[in-house]
Amino acid sequence: MDYNSTREKLIIPEYGRNVQKMIYHALTMEDREKRTAFVKYIVGVMTQMHISTGSYGDYNHMIWDHMHIIADYKMDVDSPYPIPDKENIEATPKTLSYSSGKIKYRPYGSNIEKMIQLAITYEEGEEKNSLIENIANHLKKAYLNWNRDSVEDEMILKHLEVLSEGKLILQEGFTLKSTEDILSQKSRKRWVDNRSGGRGTGRSNYKQNKYKQNQKKRQYR
Repeated sequence: MDYNSTREKLIIPEYGRNVQKMIYHALTMEDREKRTAFVKYIVGVMTQMHISTGSYGDYNHMIWDHMHIIADYKMDVDSPYPIPDKENIEATPKTLSYSSGKIKYRPYGSNIEKMIQLAITYEEGEEKNSLIENIANHLKKAYLNWNRDSVEDEMILKHLEVLSEGKLILQEGFTLKSTEDILSQKSRKRWVDNRSGGRGTGRSNYKQNKYKQNQKKRQYR
């Protein structure tokens, strides 16, 4: 039996073991052109995983960075972005000084903290500003998943300031997505999932179940 404790550690757990295996397989491919094509496919899969969880905006640069991190910065492909700086990414962050205790930040989890640390390493410019805005909206969405009854934009922005140690600054005039927009997007996603036969991979599961039902019918004919 294949126990999780005996498997290789997941570098970025949100992408799962299959994505990590595909990236490791890509590292073994000798043909650079084929390797590049395969990695672009993997990045596409990783992007779809972000879309399926309701993430906001264009995370293309960040996802390429995540691919390189999982590959231990050894992936030689034609990438639209430079390989991230390993020293900056893996530098141990200072202990965060939570003003009201860690319980207040439970809604966000460790992955959003990694995303914040990654954003801090980006050069100043439009791409970094866009990523900061996406992170801020993601914080609000995560908080609403945890507590739908009460959320204030000022609190979310304060959490971003604390989690980034004041290093991620939103542009003047920026406003978070409204609570109504976020909740309505989640409702639409649930409706689509239910229509397709289940959550996430519903359409695929529906087809598989239908196939199994047909196979059973044939057995009794």
